[in-house]
Amino acid sequence: MGARSSMAELLTAEQAVSLPRIAIESITPTVEQGRYAAKAVQGRPLILSAVLVCDGHGKLAAEVIWRRADDQAGWQRLPLAPRGNDLWQAELTPRQADKLHFAIEAWVDAWASYCDELGKKYQAGVSVELELQEGERLLQDTLAQAEPAHIDMLQELLVELAEARDTDAQVTLLLSPHTGHIMRLAGQPVQLVRSAEYPLDVERPLAEFASWYELFPRSQTEDVNRHGTFDDVIQRLPDIARMGFDVLYFPPIHPIGLTHRKGPNNSLQAGPNDPGSPYAIGSEEGGHDALHPLLGDLEDFHRLVTAARSHDLEVALDFAIQCSPDHPWLREHPGWFNWRPDGSIRYAENPPKKYEDIVNVEFYAEDAMPALWLALRDVVLFWVEQGVTLFRVDNPHTKPLPFWEWLIADIRQRHPGVIFLAEAFTRPAMMARLGKIGFSQSYTYFTWRNTKQELESYFTELNQPPWRDCYRPNFFVNTPDINPYFLQRSGRAGFLIRAALATMGSGLWGMYSGFELCEAEPLPGREEYLDSEKYQLRPRNWHAPGNIIGEIARLNRIRRNNPALQTHLGFQAYHVWNDNILYFGKRTADRSNFILVAVCLDPFNAQEAHFELPLWEFGLNDDATTHGEDLMNGHTWLWHGKTQWMRIEPWYLPFGIWRIRPAA
Repeated sequence: MGARSSMAELLTAEQAVSLPRIAIESITPTVEQGRYAAKAVQGRPLILSAVLVCDGHGKLAAEVIWRRADDQAGWQRLPLAPRGNDLWQAELTPRQADKLHFAIEAWVDAWASYCDELGKKYQAGVSVELELQEGERLLQDTLAQAEPAHIDMLQELLVELAEARDTDAQVTLLLSPHTGHIMRLAGQPVQLVRSAEYPLDVERPLAEFASWYELFPRSQTEDVNRHGTFDDVIQRLPDIARMGFDVLYFPPIHPIGLTHRKGPNNSLQAGPNDPGSPYAIGSEEGGHDALHPLLGDLEDFHRLVTAARSHDLEVALDFAIQCSPDHPWLREHPGWFNWRPDGSIRYAENPPKKYEDIVNVEFYAEDAMPALWLALRDVVLFWVEQGVTLFRVDNPHTKPLPFWEWLIADIRQRHPGVIFLAEAFTRPAMMARLGKIGFSQSYTYFTWRNTKQELESYFTELNQPPWRDCYRPNFFVNTPDINPYFLQRSGRAGFLIRAALATMGSGLWGMYSGFELCEAEPLPGREEYLDSEKYQLRPRNWHAPGNIIGEIARLNRIRRNNPALQTHLGFQAYHVWNDNILYFGKRTADRSNFILVAVCLDPFNAQEAHFELPLWEFGLNDDATTHGEDLMNGHTWLWHGKTQWMRIEPWYLPFGIWRIRPAA
């Protein structure tokens, strides 16, 4: 025989007999074998599963054991149930935002194995005299090592067994649920094996289900010559709340530098009244922990945060780690920057974009380790103390991963409810990595997925490992930086199409103000806005004709009223015979809330097709009757059979959202 490298040949017989007979495999949810925490949400049931493999015909038993990360002794237990083909599952519902650890324990259930053999032989009419003696011996062995609390119950069982009149009575007693319950309490596990521990990161529900609204506070004005204030934002809160948003997100609200200040449309020459880009953070008036004086002071900001909360809105801030050349840190901490031989600092670039008004810090400069890291952590803590609960992080993929892993863990150890959104449009592996190291949610490629095949594939991918366990997608339909080509040419119907896809496709979605007005005028040939609000004030008429405010409010209301839509998980594409219609469903685990969505991807032409109702999901026959409800207008009807027909006219409404249930 040829040479082998099998591990079995490296073991001695003495070592082999000590190995566990039970294998615990395919534990979920886990991320990189437990190196990082899988994501979970407070109050949302989480399925924990494993594949258990053992030789022979003995019956297995298993439990999930779990504890808070900071409570080494506080283990709690949940029974795992067999689901077929060696898969075992349990459902854990975390009750608070916390860090948890879990493991799987499995063992041979000697009593269940005995009962299985006894029951089969008894039903087959085979003599069970010896089996009855074995059952008595198992009871005696269990009594010999039982805890004091279980002794009386076991002694009573043995007395009942001895007094049983005949074989039928003995078998009935041994196989009874009562006896099984006592043996589960008192019995000792056989061949017990335990897995490694795996971490879970449990966040509050807003980490998975939220609608984000982005605005520039300085543009909340009716006069292009008057800078908006926090008080002006307060006046807009009722309208934003009525649209159904949960998060009010601001780009940077700090002082803006004068050096190389940008003018309209990113021009290199700024006039005396041009406000500059808010991403050029820092001036003589302060840096990342200061407010732009024209917006207001801290008292004004606190008033805004309080007013927002009264409308059930939380405030999110942009955390952009970059500086204007006028930022105080350049004077106070020059060692935090990478100076060129001529004494200048290279400005920021993201080719083809150039940011002449911005310079970057150097995380690994000698003077920056760890002083810069701590200063940035303290910036976040400062704003948390001012009432900010969410941070949208600008380009986190261009900063060190160890920095983010440390900072997010540090902040959330102190404030578990703080949520971090990664604005990372980069390679998939990096986007996933940011989720693994602690970012609660992330921007996505959704903005550039337009065809049926692209959308089905992407939504499905996000529901599968590893994305499912480490990455929560926030479907922003536009941003100040991104004016999608689709919206530039699709008119009002195109905006409704993207709104429906975002709101129905993920529990997290966002829009930059102006989307509700169908703003789309681009810089020629660019995926950017003409007269971008990044470089100038932009007053708006919030009640302009042709707006989609009512539809956005309705979509957000539908999301709030239907748990199936409060996560990106659960997406399932269904059959529709038209490549211009995306048709999918989302449902809760118990199917009590089952939503069907059909979106016409053509903003100009009516589309029609036959489609299938997923009757099999309810265990129904193909000719069954189901109840349908249109969630946009409240109409109800009965569907008869599996195959149906739809027609969508985009000039009226380019999508349908239906709640389905068995008619009975």
